[in-house]
Amino acid sequence: MEKKDADSIITCQNVSLGYDGQSIVHGLSFSIDSGDYLCIVGENGCGKTTLIKALLRLLKPMEGSIHFSAAIKENKIGYLSQQSAAKKDFPAGVREVVLQGMIGAMGLRPFYTRREKEIAAENMKRLEITDLQNRCFRELSGGQQRRVLIARALCAAETALVLDEPAAGLDPVVSVELYDYLKKLNREWGITIVMVTHDIEAAVTHASKILHIKNEGHFFGETAEYIKSEAGKDFFKTGGVFK
Repeated sequence: MEKKDADSIITCQNVSLGYDGQSIVHGLSFSIDSGDYLCIVGENGCGKTTLIKALLRLLKPMEGSIHFSAAIKENKIGYLSQQSAAKKDFPAGVREVVLQGMIGAMGLRPFYTRREKEIAAENMKRLEITDLQNRCFRELSGGQQRRVLIARALCAAETALVLDEPAAGLDPVVSVELYDYLKKLNREWGITIVMVTHDIEAAVTHASKILHIKNEGHFFGETAEYIKSEAGKDFFKTGGVFK
């Protein structure tokens, strides 16, 4: 059995994924280390969201293996889906929405503990939304709502975040602000970021590693290597837009 890197929290070895016996993505081998900022890119339908489901342990590989470190098994992974990001009509206050991230750890307890409330407050401070905590979620701007949902995801698991197109639907200025918050979480707080994105400019600007899923010849490596790679060069030749 291949030895796992001591710093790796997730290791995928020759993984194939799909549904009903039909493979969508195959031959994936890569690892995510603690503190990484990994961007997953590729054409529509290449298997990015399917891979996210596997990383969240919602889908088992058809072939190969996915190894999770003990830390991830115990602490789980915070997740912001496209569907969650699209919801703008939560009839709840910001603080209540953030605290919802604790529900998975509460079991049958009807009330939040003092420590859970403290964690929610810490995460609101990280995302600079403390001043919004008494506001109604649905009254916030799109960028503010996205930060609230990221704070909620951090409450679910404070060591790693998986985000599926977190800037979808935001204007360019707000998108840049959101990416800056994610970079701060990664660099200052040590949060491992795994992000699916169509925004290749944001990917190569902020990510430490890139996973480019292709029909043949997936790329995985440091961002600087990706820019110089055939996968990166071919992509930029097309105008740098995934469709």
